[in-house]
Amino acid sequence: MQVDSVLPPLARNRHASHLLRCLRGVSGDFVEADSSRMTLAFYCLSGLDALDLVRKMPQISDEERNQWISWIWQQEISGEFGTGFRPGPSMEVTNSESHKSATTYDQPHLIMTYTAILSLSILEDGLSRLDRPGIVTFLRSTQLPDGSFTPTPGWGESDVRLVYCAFVLCFLLDDWSHIDVEKAVDFVRRCRTYEGGFGQTPGQEAQGGTTYCSIAALNLVANIFGETMAPDEREETVRWLIQRQTGGFQGRTEKEQDACYSFWCGAALQILGAGDLVDADANAEFLNRCQFKFGGIAKIPEERPDPFHTYLSLASLSIYPPSKDIKSEEPASWVIGRLHTTINAQAKTAQWAIDSMRQRT
Repeated sequence: MQVDSVLPPLARNRHASHLLRCLRGVSGDFVEADSSRMTLAFYCLSGLDALDLVRKMPQISDEERNQWISWIWQQEISGEFGTGFRPGPSMEVTNSESHKSATTYDQPHLIMTYTAILSLSILEDGLSRLDRPGIVTFLRSTQLPDGSFTPTPGWGESDVRLVYCAFVLCFLLDDWSHIDVEKAVDFVRRCRTYEGGFGQTPGQEAQGGTTYCSIAALNLVANIFGETMAPDEREETVRWLIQRQTGGFQGRTEKEQDACYSFWCGAALQILGAGDLVDADANAEFLNRCQFKFGGIAKIPEERPDPFHTYLSLASLSIYPPSKDIKSEEPASWVIGRLHTTINAQAKTAQWAIDSMRQRT
């Protein structure tokens, strides 16, 4: 693909302002995200982290950072099934002093635990309060007999997104002893489709996001337990992923391109060692058109932005900055910090999480 137009600057300050506004409070349009507020905070913080502004943005005081840390720890919850983090205060059944005690309808959530720990790492909390044995118990309690994981102990959907979150937590803890890795890998492999991508569960259509989760999960265990993809399988997956690029990336066959898939598909290709096949300039040109004039990046041009697409677009640019061949008004603005592609965090944040999670008290 050839990009002939001049690429304007990446509006870093406006995107940072958008993320900070959303971190401090969002409009009623986001009410459906209330049940995943921890993840919303993660995307806001991760976007600021990608821009290297969590500690450099003058609008953010030390007091406010400490308030964010305190809010995240308030969502930690423990019970007979272990310890993790709930989505947010609205999920509490009671506001009593026992708000950290799990009940039948107020349980830790696997995805929120993953995003909470990475968010605390972005904020450089030492995780000294983390109940590591409780996290291990929680992971064990969410695995089903078929190898998949549920978001809360014994309840909810089970798919490759949850396997990925569980594997990241095991990797950060450096403890795989309490889950059945072999069954989990088998579940992921059964989500593979004839096209080479991966669906959310066995038999479902391949999607970019679930393909990333599958490839990243398999990569995490391959580094410890050995390779889990045959060479011909890798080649088929690379082919399916690279066929998703139409400028930006589409998430499924015959769908429109969407900014978030610039990360999901692009990161999967990078993990598979095929990042050189991505047309970084065409991807940057598409993401440029998704920039909203008042800050933030939308899923497609002319749409309203949100923290999810803003962060994942920045994460994509971290992996695939525009080349030196493309005409750009301000090339340096498009350079984002190095990403730990498998964990989905800035490299320095991922290292902070690894060092903090593996401390033995």
